[in-house]
Amino acid sequence: MREGTGMGGLGGRAGARTHDDGRDESRNERADRNWDELMQELRVMQTGAQILSGFLLAVAFQPRFPDLDEVQVGLYVALVGLAAVCSLLALAPVALHRTHFAQGRKPELVVIAGRIVAADLIAIGLLTIGVTTLIVDVALGRVAALVATCLCVVGVVLLWVLVPRRVGRDGRPTD
Repeated sequence: MREGTGMGGLGGRAGARTHDDGRDESRNERADRNWDELMQELRVMQTGAQILSGFLLAVAFQPRFPDLDEVQVGLYVALVGLAAVCSLLALAPVALHRTHFAQGRKPELVVIAGRIVAADLIAIGLLTIGVTTLIVDVALGRVAALVATCLCVVGVVLLWVLVPRRVGRDGRPTD
């Protein structure tokens, strides 16, 4: 029996048992588990974003920073802004939880937080691509940076979009 709205079985009655993935858990138990999993994902994403942000903060204090051209400085400033967006997105689910967890709305919070995590993943992908572009541009030049950018875009799309879509529910790649 499948109860749900297509969001991991979060629909239906509050105490209903769900069996769509072989687990015997209530809607609230599933929401708690999904919330914990989202928080783990955010911890990993936030660490990566913090490392990239730390790198970006250090760049402005390097002796070669005044030697950057307009494109490099513009990219740098955009990346600092994007790093801030990544941090804000990573903290948004925590703020939502703080303000609404006692209202019995965890299943709704899981859906909203899932969307925020997806947006943060996109932002971190862009940040990773941008930082790589900036480093290669400064170190090797604009043409090499464009090649590196293209390779990073392909890597992100391949590893973060295509591979996850090819993995079946049982964890094995689909045909």
